[in-house]
Amino acid sequence: MHFFLVEFCSRIHDPWYQVAFVLTTGVNSAYVLGYSGSIMVSLGWLGGILGLVLAAAVSLHANTLLAHIHEVGGKRRIRYRDLAGYLYGRKMYRLTWALQYVNLFMINTGYIILAGQALKAICVLYRDDNALKLPYCIAIAGFVCALFAFGIPHLSALRIWLGVSTFLCLIFIIVAFVLSLKDGLSTPARDYSIPGSHVSKIFTTIGSVASLVFAYNTGMLPEIQATIKPPVIKNMDKALWFQFTVGVLPLYAVTFMGYWAYGSSTSAYLLNSVNGPTWVKAMANIAAFLHTVIALHIFASPMYEYLDTEYGRGKGSAFSFHNVSFRVLVRGGYLTVNTFVAALLPFLGDFMSLTGALSVFPLTFVLANHMFLTVKKKQLSAFRKVCHWLNIVGFSCLAVVAAVAALRLIVVDSKTYHLFADL
Repeated sequence: MHFFLVEFCSRIHDPWYQVAFVLTTGVNSAYVLGYSGSIMVSLGWLGGILGLVLAAAVSLHANTLLAHIHEVGGKRRIRYRDLAGYLYGRKMYRLTWALQYVNLFMINTGYIILAGQALKAICVLYRDDNALKLPYCIAIAGFVCALFAFGIPHLSALRIWLGVSTFLCLIFIIVAFVLSLKDGLSTPARDYSIPGSHVSKIFTTIGSVASLVFAYNTGMLPEIQATIKPPVIKNMDKALWFQFTVGVLPLYAVTFMGYWAYGSSTSAYLLNSVNGPTWVKAMANIAAFLHTVIALHIFASPMYEYLDTEYGRGKGSAFSFHNVSFRVLVRGGYLTVNTFVAALLPFLGDFMSLTGALSVFPLTFVLANHMFLTVKKKQLSAFRKVCHWLNIVGFSCLAVVAAVAALRLIVVDSKTYHLFADL
């Protein structure tokens, strides 16, 4: 997963299938363990299936629009904020960077929650006294993520870890699917009704719409496209079509199988619901924990790169005293804030909804449509212009409504479970 690295942005020789692999790996991260409990439970069979398929279709369309304006003004725009700055000016450059930062911060917070849940699940397998509560597990997870960040100076230094991350994904996806299938075949009829009052169902449905688009988008497509070899647009189209057809099949398999097996009682972290040999479940949770550590580093890299470039990268070795001290201070501080927020509000589904509302909708749908309209306005028919404006207005309204719904879900869950909850 080569996202976001400036050094990689000069690499333009990656074939389309390698970029497709990057996109597919990003979609099938440890977050897939949360979709059964956060999306399917809130939407049910009909809403969940239609929602995931429609979200994939509109995400493919929006990402294709963005991919088709990668080359503007005779130059490849290797960062989303660079493209926004070229089209709209310096203020929009800063706003886009702020939206990307919020997006990545929220994604990283979710990863720390996932890592904490995996760590607690491992402990529960071997002792039942509940001595190690979720906030403590999240704190430990944040500390491990910080140690990894100190030792990996930049994203290109990951190298073998990228392959390890993919292997770890296969472990927890296969285990979750197989154990859910086994449980589903041996369990009596499940309850698939959508829980909650009429009002709560409305808000959870709206929040789940934001989770749907969160599942497919990173808000960083230009940075990924920067590594693909010419013809840039044609090759990126191939990569996107692969991602949204073949690439989403593991996500669908785990999400649907988990909901089929456990119904409305599905946990927000699927591996908490499965039954099977202790060592198998431990292996899956260890894989999920280690994967989140690597994945968090990837999604935190844009901020690391910015801070290193602007303030901290000294001369000499990346492991000189100055450079290591800077990483400990700055990256440690960043991850401390991430970890504190994760422990304070450990509601994974709510964070996915809030991330989708605050950053995915604006970046992937609103801004992409307006950018395409701005660049291609002389080539578009009146009908297509109207369609793009409808998308801009519609997704803007949806982002506002979804943000309100997600914030309400966090407030309700905070009252129900209290802050620093042990879920």
